[in-house]
Amino acid sequence: MLTVHVSGAVTDPGVYVLEPGSRVMDAVAAAGGFRADAAPNGVNLARALADGEQILVTAEGEAQTTSAEGGAGTAALIDLNTASAADLETLPRVGPALAQRILDWRAENGRFSAVEDLLDVSGIGEKMFAAIEPLVRV
Repeated sequence: MLTVHVSGAVTDPGVYVLEPGSRVMDAVAAAGGFRADAAPNGVNLARALADGEQILVTAEGEAQTTSAEGGAGTAALIDLNTASAADLETLPRVGPALAQRILDWRAENGRFSAVEDLLDVSGIGEKMFAAIEPLVRV
């Protein structure tokens, strides 16, 4: 099961437990759908969810930001070539040790030339890559 926190411009913000394979649209539906003032175009409803993430739905006119609690709803993408350990730790399932391995890879190999280079970092497999790929850029 996946546990996600849906907050912001939804009818019933809160923590929801969803089936594995659920998508952001399922989390928004569980939270009662968008409020009338929501900015639905700022949310990728088709993105697969990761356990423990927060989906932030902004209202029209609000700034779109990345959640500090580990996930993104309407987020600006994290640049792998400039991100700090703290930035990387906002990604789902990335803790201090994995963030440091990403930084170490960058120090040893130079800039990431593609997001797929993350697969070369020890501890990042296909499943984890799929969870963080939509949240990062080079």
